[in-house]
Amino acid sequence: MSEPVTIWHNPRCMKSRGALTLLEERGVTPQIRRYLDDAPSRAELEQMLTLLGTDDPLAITRTGEALFRELGLKGADRDTLLDALAEHPKLIERPIVIRGAHAVVARPPELAVDLLD
Repeated sequence: MSEPVTIWHNPRCMKSRGALTLLEERGVTPQIRRYLDDAPSRAELEQMLTLLGTDDPLAITRTGEALFRELGLKGADRDTLLDALAEHPKLIERPIVIRGAHAVVARPPELAVDLLD
């Protein structure tokens, strides 16, 4: 594979572990970014949305997370959501798999494999 693969990974998440396993079973050794320990900047989040082909931060937001409710983010505007994601990486959906100029939120994990084709 010519383009490197990166996974924004949370090893405590079953879906994230599943996506990583599927990639490895296909001979892909992705760069692993533990985004909870190495939080993406707002600029990186903006870039991720571009790679995902959307402008909506809700595409990468864990809206079911208690913190989402605690911060009163339901109905929040784009800037507020991006600021919250940058400040609280726990709110970022996982896993996100990146290859070249494309990315997928790998839920279900099999979506990570689709990115390889």
